[in-house]
Amino acid sequence: MANFQDFVPKSRRIEMKFSEFVDKMHQTEEQGGSERVYLQQTLNDTVGQKIVVDFLGFNWNWINKQQAKRNWGPLTSNLLLIGMEGNVTPAHYDEQQNFFAQIKGHKRCILFPPDQFDCLYPYPVHHPCDRQSQVDFENPDYDKFPNFKNAVGYEAVVGPGDVLYIPMYWWHHIESLLNGGVTITVNFWYKGTPTPKRIEYPLKAHQKVAIMRNIEKMLGEALGDPHEVGPLLNMMIKGRYDHGLS
Repeated sequence: MANFQDFVPKSRRIEMKFSEFVDKMHQTEEQGGSERVYLQQTLNDTVGQKIVVDFLGFNWNWINKQQAKRNWGPLTSNLLLIGMEGNVTPAHYDEQQNFFAQIKGHKRCILFPPDQFDCLYPYPVHHPCDRQSQVDFENPDYDKFPNFKNAVGYEAVVGPGDVLYIPMYWWHHIESLLNGGVTITVNFWYKGTPTPKRIEYPLKAHQKVAIMRNIEKMLGEALGDPHEVGPLLNMMIKGRYDHGLS
């Protein structure tokens, strides 16, 4: 396992005003090339009044009914996403329920259920890209990630007015379609259903992922060095197969 300190991320985070982001996006479009900019802004009392008014115009009655129907926990946050055509969000999974509401433009979404965990090679829990796949979908290295050949997912294209439900622990790779202009999305994040008092067996795929994450976190804390977790975790994963837990 490579030292995390040597890891060079493919993107960088910069804080700026919305007007500065818009100017930067137009400049990037005019320059062409492969660079992209992508805005992620939590919708709270720090955003402008006009955005708040638009946000309150959502069909909250429908959204609240979905939450009650599925017995989810409380709404934790809403995220405004604005990007250029060609933006790519690499495959990853989240630990909350997600309503992915498309406002403008079209996005291609490829989703994989939690049981595809071994095919998508997530980074370690303590890595800066925790919960993200190490596989480059555009140029997969099958020598390094052979199980990716066996990955089976679902594809959907969302447009204005569409709401895509992305369950917690489901992997999702998302692209803003080319020649589609600027894309705007709002995420609705919810806590999952309360933990059942009685665990039923066999465990479901997302429960196994949660257990593996907790074990990995505890190992990192116990060892005092998260870089030592990789080899030990690999041994445990092999043992998991030997005992029929996967």
